[in-house]
Amino acid sequence: MTTVEANVKEVQHFIDGGYAASSDNQTFEVKNPATQEVIAVVAEATEEDVEKVCKAARLAFDSGPWRTMTVAERCAKIRRMADIILERKEEIARLEALDVGKPYSHAFTAEVPRAAHNLKFFADFVEQRGGETYPMEDAFLNYTRYEPVGVAGLITPWNAPFMLTTWKLGPALAAGNTIVIKPAEMTPLSVSLLGEIAKEAGIPDGVVNVVHGKGSVVGTAVTKNTDVDLISFTGSTATGKAIMRNGADSLKKFSFELGGKAANIVFEDADLEKAIPVSIQAAFLNSGQVCLAGSRILVQRSILDTFIEKFKAAAEALVVGDPQAEETKMGPLVSEEHFNKVKSYLDIAKEEGAQLVTGGSTPDLAAHIQNGYYLQPTVYVHDNPKARICQEEIFGPVVTIIPFDTEEEALQIANDTDYGLNGVVWTENLKRAHRISHGVRAGTIWVNCWFVRDLRAPFGGFKKSGIGREGGHHSLEFFTEAKNICIALN
Repeated sequence: MTTVEANVKEVQHFIDGGYAASSDNQTFEVKNPATQEVIAVVAEATEEDVEKVCKAARLAFDSGPWRTMTVAERCAKIRRMADIILERKEEIARLEALDVGKPYSHAFTAEVPRAAHNLKFFADFVEQRGGETYPMEDAFLNYTRYEPVGVAGLITPWNAPFMLTTWKLGPALAAGNTIVIKPAEMTPLSVSLLGEIAKEAGIPDGVVNVVHGKGSVVGTAVTKNTDVDLISFTGSTATGKAIMRNGADSLKKFSFELGGKAANIVFEDADLEKAIPVSIQAAFLNSGQVCLAGSRILVQRSILDTFIEKFKAAAEALVVGDPQAEETKMGPLVSEEHFNKVKSYLDIAKEEGAQLVTGGSTPDLAAHIQNGYYLQPTVYVHDNPKARICQEEIFGPVVTIIPFDTEEEALQIANDTDYGLNGVVWTENLKRAHRISHGVRAGTIWVNCWFVRDLRAPFGGFKKSGIGREGGHHSLEFFTEAKNICIALN
């Protein structure tokens, strides 16, 4: 990545160990969502470029040293990648704040360190992993090996691009695969560094490649390419369906983390001193652009008024502003297109008769960010859980409070959605916590907390929120092929 003029960066593909322009020299612009200023000019890949990058990854897998390297040596290089990420933490966090619009302080203190931890964790996990043996009396001995699948296509989202890419990259690399990364075109800056970081860490050329462009062209070409053996994708449910169709002819393996519309269930015995600030975070972290967002807040009617009063005050206290400022807690939405989509739900809410508690317009802003894609933290109350704002993934700083009376009603509302990625339960009753956690059909349930991740645990969604699980041995099952070897002993 090199500077081509003041404050505008040139971002190229990283293919087979070096940066490269597109074959037709076409580019596209990336804007800062806080100001609408152009911050980068990015190489836009053609199908020919995708073919080139996939061939490079295939050659590196079939003929290179990566998959045949000892596990200890391979994992040492991955740990070195993690160290380099921490050494460049401020740079990466600044880029993440610049093109995503998230607060720099969160990127610096949470997301970039977590990205480094993702790599270190899977390096350690793979190095400690063994196989199984199955003796058949004294006649035969079966044992297992876990071998890399081949070329992994990692198609990553725009809301937490660097962290979520390393969540896939760590296990894929540690297992011995080679990689083609296709970042979201709106937020390519931080992810574009991963190729050079891998090279600096001593990972062979062709193992980590990054190719940029629109999902409709580049993403489609990666998923259709016959040199690519598996696809790990995080993004919308609609795009997941398209990827599955595109990869069907070559029988690719898929791991999808898709949309969400989590229920954050607050019972009358909840400790509101804990529930309110965490529910604020679950609603408005990264301007609500989080697949795990607690965007449906189900509140038991006996505490509804108290909860609304406290939640409203906490939402209005959030500092909305320049993502690069230390005090900012909420930045802009990622793009004009997404901003308009989120704003359209404000009209839908009005049409559906939702009660506006707070927000719903553009906040007062400093002069240098007045053109940014900003929206106030917005809170509605709605008695109808079937309303569109209660059912559809808005993916912005818009949440709906839905009252309920009984446990049975809470479960019915929580499960009455196409999604099932996660849920949150607030109660001081241990038996109730277990009952509700067992009853909500979602891949992760947090009780009296949110967004706590043990990387050993399975992560993924029910229903239209995804296919498969990642995390710990679940990631390695996806990024490896299990082989049984049977030895005759007599």
